[in-house]
Amino acid sequence: MNITKQQMTPPLLTGTCAKQKRAELKAYFQNSWDSYDSLFSLIKDPEAFYLRPEKLRHPLIFYFGHTATFYINKFILGKYLDKRINEKLEAICAVGVDEMSWDDLDSSHYDWPAVNEVTAYRKQVKALVEQLIDTMELSLPITKDSLAWVILMGCEHERIHIETSSVIMRMLPLQYLTPSEQWQACPYSGDAPQNTLVAVTGKTVHLGKADSDHTYGWDNEYGQAELEVRDFQASRYLVSNQEFLGFVEAGGYDNPAYWNEEGQQWLAFTRASMPRFWLKKGESYFQRNLLSEMPLPLDWPVEVNYLEAHAFCRWKSGQSSGYIRLPTEAEWYCLRDKIPTDLVDWQEAPGNINLQYFASSCPVNRFETDGLFDITGNVWQWTESAIDGFNGFEVHPLYDDFSTPTFDGKHNLIKGGSWISTGNEACKSSRYAFRRHFFQHAGFRYIHSEFEEIPAIAVNHYETSREICRQLENHYGEPGLNLGNYAQQLAQKLIALTDKYAISRGKMLDLGCSVGRCAFELAPDFGHIDAVDFSARYIQHGVRLQQGNSVRYTCENEGDIVDFKEINLTGLGLEQGRDKINFCQGDAANLKAIFSDYDVILAQQVLELSYDPRLFLATIRQRLKAGGLLVLVSDYGFSEQITEKSKWLGGIKVNGENVTGFDGLRQYLAGHFNLLEQQEITRVLKANRRNYQVSEQQLTVWQLKND
Repeated sequence: MNITKQQMTPPLLTGTCAKQKRAELKAYFQNSWDSYDSLFSLIKDPEAFYLRPEKLRHPLIFYFGHTATFYINKFILGKYLDKRINEKLEAICAVGVDEMSWDDLDSSHYDWPAVNEVTAYRKQVKALVEQLIDTMELSLPITKDSLAWVILMGCEHERIHIETSSVIMRMLPLQYLTPSEQWQACPYSGDAPQNTLVAVTGKTVHLGKADSDHTYGWDNEYGQAELEVRDFQASRYLVSNQEFLGFVEAGGYDNPAYWNEEGQQWLAFTRASMPRFWLKKGESYFQRNLLSEMPLPLDWPVEVNYLEAHAFCRWKSGQSSGYIRLPTEAEWYCLRDKIPTDLVDWQEAPGNINLQYFASSCPVNRFETDGLFDITGNVWQWTESAIDGFNGFEVHPLYDDFSTPTFDGKHNLIKGGSWISTGNEACKSSRYAFRRHFFQHAGFRYIHSEFEEIPAIAVNHYETSREICRQLENHYGEPGLNLGNYAQQLAQKLIALTDKYAISRGKMLDLGCSVGRCAFELAPDFGHIDAVDFSARYIQHGVRLQQGNSVRYTCENEGDIVDFKEINLTGLGLEQGRDKINFCQGDAANLKAIFSDYDVILAQQVLELSYDPRLFLATIRQRLKAGGLLVLVSDYGFSEQITEKSKWLGGIKVNGENVTGFDGLRQYLAGHFNLLEQQEITRVLKANRRNYQVSEQQLTVWQLKND
């Protein structure tokens, strides 16, 4: 059966019969899984799995295994499973999907598994998930704390990667792919219609998916926001290849006046002269689709990144009165509200979406609603809105880094879905965002406004997570027990150490930076600081402060009583040097290759919070310059909940003898480092108004030998 004719819609969370819901879940899981397998079956040469046609992404072998390892890793994390299937594969195919800047070309070597190994692994995981669906407890409605929710999370995660993997395949040389009747492109193309503007009445827009909604949602979809949208005009059609060709032929890629600063930097680096999926042969343009090339279909939507769409709008503004720009998320909803139904209600999709029509884009004048075409489907539509959480946003504990890494002002929302968007991606409430230089099956429509300023959602909710709030309070609140601010004291000690040992303060790595106080304290004295933490939930607050925003959080006082706090760098006197900090999420035991050549590395509580502190110690010297300082701060409080006991540095007996954390530290570092000194520093963590956790942290200073 043609893949475009067999997509299921997501099962509702509600129902009255657990047996029927179990069958729906299993069918949806199998449909998601089989669709993924069908896409990857298009690769006919195993060599293609290891190529990197998109340098900012891993090779396809990673994605082939990634969606299966996702299930196992979430089951382990949620304690629904106590034994792994393939520990090595579940490690190497688990992380690294995060996007990179265009000049962050990670050339790290990975010991990728063989294709047949991943194929066999996928069969094992599929059988396991099917067994869990058959045997798990199931009560209705399905809630966020149930195993059924985690299975839906895995299904929707796999559907996301059906799309992202198809983008990478579209960049492979055609020789590696097999044409398939199951993945047929649209056979229709011609001249594009003349684009015109359609008046849209503004209104109050209410954003956010209700907790009572009957379909699965990602964390960033929930919460509430309200925005007043003024009247505007929207382009009747998505921008077609023909309309965008006018920009190309007018020298749009050669004129920096059309490009913002980020766009100019991207353009200088890539030397792009046309959209990514266009080719020019002689004087003729062609387009690369998933499995074929064709003469440029003039009436299909152009596919570009945000930077290209933004530049086009600037060019178009020069030919118009008023302002031509991309719509905001709220303005897009003014258009989307013209379609009263959603994916789960459709008998026939009102756009080229959900793989219901073609395995490609199609003409921009095919799907019309109230005078506008392609409100949903065909290609994603870039917006001017950077993604952020709505008021009431809460992360899901089993996937705390799905959304929060994108709350950095660098990821813009795409709306509406594309021809290959299925499941949650095709729903009205879906919110996906990408770095502005990234390519998806994404294009745009423009709007005309009399006003230059762009309406935005003012989102600055109070952080309420107890764990994060305690970190914020202990970094930025009043010191407890009259012992001073720990992060501030640590920064002062580090400055003193660099003076004492005549160490350059050029480049520093702050590992375990948490919400960032130490990095801000050190920024005036260092040339550059990479502040890295495993938890994106911590880093997002450092980023907000760095961008000049205030951070609001609640601080436990007594019982149900909380204090509301608001901080900013200006009020704290920490704004100097903030632009020299680069906040990143990262795994201390598996850092990207770009984290290297440091004069100083500070690792705060990294040892006891790492799943493999020994691996961290074995590799950290590769990040330091010869003679550089490694400063470790730890209480050696290893826990089996975080670190397997076989990987503890100390707190154990070996051959009947006591081995302390410092003993293990010295054992792993002595071969390449000289121990310069040891100090003690008191760390105070405030639990509430009257309760504190006090620990004596050992600070050890190591200097990399000049081998």
